[in-house]
Amino acid sequence: MTDDIRKERSPGIKLLFAGLIGFALMIPLLLVYALVYDRKDQSQTAQAAINAGWGGPQIVAGPVVVVPYKTNEVQNETVDGKTVSRSVEVERNLFISPVSNRISTQVEPQERRKSIYSSVIFEAEVTGEAVFELPGDLPRFGVRQDQLIWDRAELRMGASDARGLTKGGEITVNGDALAVEPGKGPAATSGQGFFAFLQWQGDEKLDVKYSFGLRGSRSLSVVPRGGQTSWQVSSSWPSPSFTGDFLPETREISADGFKASYTVDKLALGQAPVATQDMRPPNIQADAGYMGVGGQVMESGPLGGQSSAITVGLVQPVDLYSKVDRAVKYGFLFIGFTFLAFLLFDIVGGARVAAAEYLMTGAGLVLFFVLLLAFAEVIGFTGAYLVASGAIIGLLTAYSSAVLGSWGRARFIGALLLGLYALLFVLLNLEAWSLLIGSVLLFVALAGVMYATRNIDWNSVGRRVEPPAM
Repeated sequence: MTDDIRKERSPGIKLLFAGLIGFALMIPLLLVYALVYDRKDQSQTAQAAINAGWGGPQIVAGPVVVVPYKTNEVQNETVDGKTVSRSVEVERNLFISPVSNRISTQVEPQERRKSIYSSVIFEAEVTGEAVFELPGDLPRFGVRQDQLIWDRAELRMGASDARGLTKGGEITVNGDALAVEPGKGPAATSGQGFFAFLQWQGDEKLDVKYSFGLRGSRSLSVVPRGGQTSWQVSSSWPSPSFTGDFLPETREISADGFKASYTVDKLALGQAPVATQDMRPPNIQADAGYMGVGGQVMESGPLGGQSSAITVGLVQPVDLYSKVDRAVKYGFLFIGFTFLAFLLFDIVGGARVAAAEYLMTGAGLVLFFVLLLAFAEVIGFTGAYLVASGAIIGLLTAYSSAVLGSWGRARFIGALLLGLYALLFVLLNLEAWSLLIGSVLLFVALAGVMYATRNIDWNSVGRRVEPPAM
């Protein structure tokens, strides 16, 4: 009987039980981690449903002048087992980029909800002025002017999701309005957009003015092309993200919205003023096969290099799923610190905490993350954090008073949990400094435990003092 009591009160056995229960709680933590991903996936599905019929992330490209031309190509054929070469006249397209292109965009955002999920959509007014000029050294690019079929020249504009072109478009060339037709957008927008037939012989400059309304969601991108592209974009949305291949030269962000200004020169793009192949979609294009709506190829023929893009995103200020995801990663530290406090009260203070009590305390700590996720989807992350942490701190403090047999000890557990949850909230909001702050505080916590237990004789803890022999 004495050996059993000694074994039960052994610090090593207590530490082993606490450690095993802590590792067992990793299973529900991983399940919570998977739950976060599942809810995030449901959120993205709901956002896609909100955006359906309105328009997805939009890429704007153009204008670009496209002129067919005829050329001779050598083709090889096998006749009677022999390779025969012959010259064949084929038709190709010459893509003429603008010398300059000035774009102005006003973005009007909206936040739409479906059940507890929301998505950011927008309406944009795009206006611009572009100047075209046929290079004087055109033959150096492999095409002679007498090969060009000018009566079939086209001026093309592109929008990657044509569903958003609900207000049509206007194009004027040297003051004359052109009739706009759907389709035939640049390859950078997978062939979606609109075009107009152009009366131009290439012997004079072409002054083009254009405007159109565009619906979309989440982000708006512009594909710079030609000599120099400048883009002025403004919106009342207070939380933009500036990504893509170029960052704005100037930007202003306030609670009333943002303004940004871009200028991209031809040397930064590395593109010739004319090309016999159109540019491929930029990296932000979701489909690598350059497909349009319905999976049909929208641009035939060979494609050239990949387009660059400037992107402005309308992001939601708090990505609650990423924050909850990061919070779950700190779950084992919560369990570890709380179990350590229980273990010290058990071994040193004689509180005699049972394995089942460790397990229920750990279950409460895991439940915090489920509550945080559930409430965050309804009332936002900060409010959910206050509700979930307050509920768990109150529950475990009251439970600790019964387990540890003292409200004084329970208040210590409550203060410990309050400090841990406050620290976690700071770490989640200071992402760049979270590793530094977390590692320093872990060092301080370890040093505190070492200092508090420096005079304990661990070999004698839990041993029963035998009465002297008579």
